[in-house]
Amino acid sequence: ALKASDCEVIMVTDKRGEVYQGRNQDVDVQILNVVSPSGNLIQKIKSGFSLIKGYFKARALIRKYKPRVIVGFGGYPSFPLMLAAQHKKIPNIIHEQNAVIGKANLMIAKNATHIAISLPRIIGLSNEEEKKVIFTGNPVRSDIKILHDDVYQPPVHQGLFHIFVLGGSQGASIFSDIIPPALAMLPASEKKRLHIVQQCREGDLDRTKNAYESANISHDISPFFNNVDTHLKKAHLVIARSGASTVAEVTTAGKPAIFVPYPWHKDQQQKMNADVIADQGGAWVMAQQGFTAQSLHARLLTFLQDPDILTRAANASRNCAIPDAAEKLAKIIESNILQINHNPSQQFSKEIVNETNAT
Repeated sequence: ALKASDCEVIMVTDKRGEVYQGRNQDVDVQILNVVSPSGNLIQKIKSGFSLIKGYFKARALIRKYKPRVIVGFGGYPSFPLMLAAQHKKIPNIIHEQNAVIGKANLMIAKNATHIAISLPRIIGLSNEEEKKVIFTGNPVRSDIKILHDDVYQPPVHQGLFHIFVLGGSQGASIFSDIIPPALAMLPASEKKRLHIVQQCREGDLDRTKNAYESANISHDISPFFNNVDTHLKKAHLVIARSGASTVAEVTTAGKPAIFVPYPWHKDQQQKMNADVIADQGGAWVMAQQGFTAQSLHARLLTFLQDPDILTRAANASRNCAIPDAAEKLAKIIESNILQINHNPSQQFSKEIVNETNAT
């Protein structure tokens, strides 16, 4: 979205982002080797040194590129650069993907120019910080964005029922533990209708495949899918963790979902993400301790017998989506660039912010 407006974009990330170097000749990728402070005392000391080193490298990058605006998407790699931006009085924008603001973003929220959020509400900000909040939504890939225009087609009587299972970056072994036996308990006539596409951990592949084969359930199991858009398009139901990107993609595609939030985050960010959609009727939240084969079986049997439930949830899910989130965020960034150029843009910036919040 920024490149479409002829902005020069530099991506700053940690070692995990090295895979992006050279992929797009129009985007320069720079690496800050910042270590997370989670772990034992030695890990925390290493993290402290890496943050200090990252801060001085960030200042060097600022001197080299002279950025008009710096945008941070959270995570510890963003912290040194955002802190350096604030010390240099450069307009800086936080984008928070989750319903609970993350630690790195929280540490720099006080002096941020704007705080863009992905969901209609956010937890963890002070009253002063909330005054900077702009609701933009969470950007999704273009191949997911186009699914927003599709009309949900519920499963027809005795027709195929497609279930797409997304376990997040860790694959979620709980899905391999619970979903196959839940489906195996369905009547044979209903099992014939099922086609399961499931992302699962490498170590769970064999047992998950064997479970579906023993139950005579059609399946496609893999640790990773390159064509998530294809499977989302076909899905009548999604079963997934509720990370920010997953929630954004599922709602953009307008799919009903059963969200099983990752239970071990201290701030319960995934539960908060899922609750926002469930409160609007677009999903069902099942806490991991209550996510059993019996409880899932009962819920799926209801869906199979009354697909109108899924249609209503699909419509509510789509209503939660902000498919043009990337463009909204880009507008906020561009408005700050215009202010720096000393154009008569103070009013323009306010109009952009007001328009985005109203939307």
